[in-house]
Amino acid sequence: MLIFAAASLTDALAEVESAFETAYPDVDVLLNLAGSSALREQILEGAPADAFLSANASNMDQVVEAGEAENSEMFATNVLQIAVPAGNPAGVIGLETFADNALLIGLCAEEVPCGDFGRQALDNAGVTLAIDTNEPDVRALLTKIAEGELDAGIVYVTDVLAPDFADDVEGIDIPAEVNVVAAYPIAALVGAPNPDAASAFVDFVLSDAGQAILNEYGFGSP
Repeated sequence: MLIFAAASLTDALAEVESAFETAYPDVDVLLNLAGSSALREQILEGAPADAFLSANASNMDQVVEAGEAENSEMFATNVLQIAVPAGNPAGVIGLETFADNALLIGLCAEEVPCGDFGRQALDNAGVTLAIDTNEPDVRALLTKIAEGELDAGIVYVTDVLAPDFADDVEGIDIPAEVNVVAAYPIAALVGAPNPDAASAFVDFVLSDAGQAILNEYGFGSP
């Protein structure tokens, strides 16, 4: 069974996959993790996916409108956080720093949910962005920050908490009054090659067991 999911779900879904396969030993789950907009296009072009987990509603809405999914349900929420390399060598203090042309600043691309939300937060804060790079998904952006190629970027709080990056990045909170809450929808796809397994996977993510795993990785409940 092939699951298309937003890159920000990487660590949580690895554990969901393991737990689901324990409960359904006859099902082998494969994860395709990328930016939600890229996954949406793959689905609309006929990729043989069984379920789609998006980091925003608009990409899912396009899949539903195209007849590739009949409905969707919200299964998690997330919020944004500024990510900087460990030790914060550039002395980033908040969103206002993102207007500093002397710093190397990155965001996700505009069409990717984390890029759209990041720009919304900057607009809410009245910050004119001085950007150096647009990355295809949140994990690509976080990798550049962790490696010290960028002074700062806007990611999800769950990414800053990810075990693979915990020693290499730090998070700086964005004030709640300008932050953006991301709501994540899930749906089994109409053309799913494994429809029964896809439906069971959606139910598992929405179940108490699935929600507990997501909460463990920093996601909020819908």
